[in-house]
Amino acid sequence: MANFRILVGAGNRPAPLIVRRIGPADLKNVLAKGIEDFVAMPSHVVFLSLIYPIVGVLLARMTFGNDLIHLLFPLTAGFALIGPFAAIGLYEMSRRREAGLNTSWKHAFDVLGTPSIRAVAVLAFLLIVIFVCWLAVAHWLYHFVGFGAPESPTIFIRNLLTTSSGHKLLLVGSAIGLLFGIVVLTTSVVAFPLLLDRNVGAATAVATSIRAVLANPVTMTLWGSIVVAALVIGSLPFFVGLAVVMPVLGHATWHLYRRVVGP
Repeated sequence: MANFRILVGAGNRPAPLIVRRIGPADLKNVLAKGIEDFVAMPSHVVFLSLIYPIVGVLLARMTFGNDLIHLLFPLTAGFALIGPFAAIGLYEMSRRREAGLNTSWKHAFDVLGTPSIRAVAVLAFLLIVIFVCWLAVAHWLYHFVGFGAPESPTIFIRNLLTTSSGHKLLLVGSAIGLLFGIVVLTTSVVAFPLLLDRNVGAATAVATSIRAVLANPVTMTLWGSIVVAALVIGSLPFFVGLAVVMPVLGHATWHLYRRVVGP
C-alpha cells in the first residue's frame, strides 16, 4: 500500500489534473518571472546554484586527469538531465515568494518535509539512472567509432573536428543525447514542481508532464531548446555562468508549471 501511494498519491483515485495549452508568449512571461525571482532572492539562489559550477569544475578536473576527456561534454550535457531535480530548492523558493511566505534561504530545504518526498526521491532516482545510462552510451559510442584513449585534450579536439570518425561521433552522439533529453523533458517538465505543490504520486506527476508535452508539443520543444541553449552558454566560462542560468531556469520552471497545470 505504501508503494502504491508513492506512485499515485494519498488518494486511491486521484482526480485528473487540468492541463492548459500555452504558447511562446507564455514562455516569455515565465522567463521574466524567473528573472524577477532571481533579482528578489539573489543570495538564496546563488547559495544553491553555486553547487553547479563547483561540481562542474570538479568533474572537468577529474575528466582531464583520468583519460576520460571524451566524457567531458556528456558530463556537461548531463546537467540538462538531472537539472529538473537539482533545482527543486529553487521551485520551493518561488512557491514561497508567490504565496507571500518567508523566503529565507533555509526554507529551500523545506522540500524535505513535503508529503510527496518519497515520490520526489523516486523521480530523482529515475533521472540519475537516465544520466548514468547517457554516460555509459557516450563512453561506448566513443570507442565504437574507433577512438582509443586520448593522449591530450588538443589531440582529442583535433580528432573530433577533423576526422570522419569524429564527425560521426558528433552527429550520432548529438542525436542520442537529443533522445535522452526528450525523455527527461517529457517525463519531468512539470513533475517536480507538481510534487512540491500537491500531494500526488510519482506516476501522477509523470503522467501530468507527459500530458503537458502532448498538449503543447511546439511550446515545450521551444522550452527545451531554451534550456539547452542557456545551459550551454552558462557552461562556457568554466561553468561559472550556471550560477545565474540555473536559478533563473529553476524559478522559471515553477512559473511554467503554474501556467500549464490548472488549479
